[in-house]
Amino acid sequence: MQMEIRAAAIRGIDRLIDDLGGDGAALLAEFGVSPGDLDSDHGLLPTVTAGRIIRRAAKRLDRPDLGLRLAAYQDMSMLGPLALAVGNCDTVGEGLNCASRFLFVHNQGIRLSRTDDPERCAGVGAVEYRMLHPDVPYEPQTIDAGLGMLHRNLITMSGGYELLGVHMPHPPLTDESVYTDFFGAPVRFDTGRALLRVPTKLFDRPMSTPVNPELRRMVVEYLEAHYTDPRESTTTMVRSAVARALGTVSVRIDLVAEWLHLHPRTLQRRLAQEGTSFQAILDGVRKNAAHRLLTATDMPFSQVASLVELAGQAALTRAARRWFGRTPTQVRRDARHASPAPRVARG
Repeated sequence: MQMEIRAAAIRGIDRLIDDLGGDGAALLAEFGVSPGDLDSDHGLLPTVTAGRIIRRAAKRLDRPDLGLRLAAYQDMSMLGPLALAVGNCDTVGEGLNCASRFLFVHNQGIRLSRTDDPERCAGVGAVEYRMLHPDVPYEPQTIDAGLGMLHRNLITMSGGYELLGVHMPHPPLTDESVYTDFFGAPVRFDTGRALLRVPTKLFDRPMSTPVNPELRRMVVEYLEAHYTDPRESTTTMVRSAVARALGTVSVRIDLVAEWLHLHPRTLQRRLAQEGTSFQAILDGVRKNAAHRLLTATDMPFSQVASLVELAGQAALTRAARRWFGRTPTQVRRDARHASPAPRVARG
């Protein structure tokens, strides 16, 4: 499968090339790309092509620090809708978790994750930037640009933070002082990993700008509804699609297969290879939805049955006995006795 990246990931490279004495539009044209493609919030490029553009520009201009220079040209807006979700999280740590979850929307070939400090210092953690897909060639310039952009985004999110150190998986592409000047922290090379070492208290720091939780919720729902991580298992993709559709449309395998751009028989075969089936996934999603509706709302049982696509209250009772070993009434009663938490009113 060809990994893709949002063209906005290298937005500004044409202007950077121009500023360094080259012809940005002409270099992009060599790869069938125009400056307008980079300004679009919807355009995509093969990840390999984006890396080659940066590498060729660095070589042609004799600028081995081009990746870092590109990072300095960019800001969080290049992440498109993901920037809205991340920027409206309550804390820096929550923003990083959101970015980690949805980064595939921006770049299908990388992962972002919080991890332990490789130097094992107390009170220190790390944020790691990883290339994952074996079909994407390793491009040091791309790593420089990506880790540089991560550093700049953390500054934006936190309002300024203490960077304790940087690990680079490759040798320095230019004088080491260029890296330390850019990051403002010690940089170690040939470590095999690309990461930023930060105080763990950074993750609890509030975002530096006012946040809008409702906007965050809306953007996350949009990302969940419109994007599926291509590296997820077929089971995960089907479960996500079924969960989104349950209670709104009749969930059928041919409909889900169409959403995933697969033939129904291909979908069935892939699920079988993963040890499950469409019916098993549908049953599991129904079970989870029914449990939530029974224990967290006062919704009438007939309405619960309708929302989980069961043919009436009697069908819900049979399913509840199979799922939980109890009737819907018992499930709801037991939940009330187990937790004094406020309940959601009908409607």
